[in-house]
Amino acid sequence: MRESVFQVIKATLAAVIFSLACVLVFSFVIQLFDLSSAVIKPVNQVLKTLCIAAGGLLFLRGSGGLIKGAAYGAVAVAATYVIYSAIAGSFAVTWLFAAEVLLGAAAGAVSGVIGVNMGGRG
Repeated sequence: MRESVFQVIKATLAAVIFSLACVLVFSFVIQLFDLSSAVIKPVNQVLKTLCIAAGGLLFLRGSGGLIKGAAYGAVAVAATYVIYSAIAGSFAVTWLFAAEVLLGAAAGAVSGVIGVNMGGRG
């Protein structure tokens, strides 16, 4: 149980750090190429989903990948939402936030199942 909690914490931290790094790089790309604001939300969602998948693939092992993955995916979305809201200076929970949490849980569950079933890692 303790090991599973640490795996979820490590996967969550990895997803949050990856997400922050990707958003930082993407903000430079937006500035550099003067991209439309219409691309920001979809690209951010894809980046967040990929970062959640990476965290699960890197840190989830053993058994219970579906549950551990869904838990860390939802927590990672909530954590990044709080961080981005603090940076923006506004916090509002809407139905879109609930949809993002569900998407994060689904991405985490899939990556968790794949991560725990990948062989050759110790």
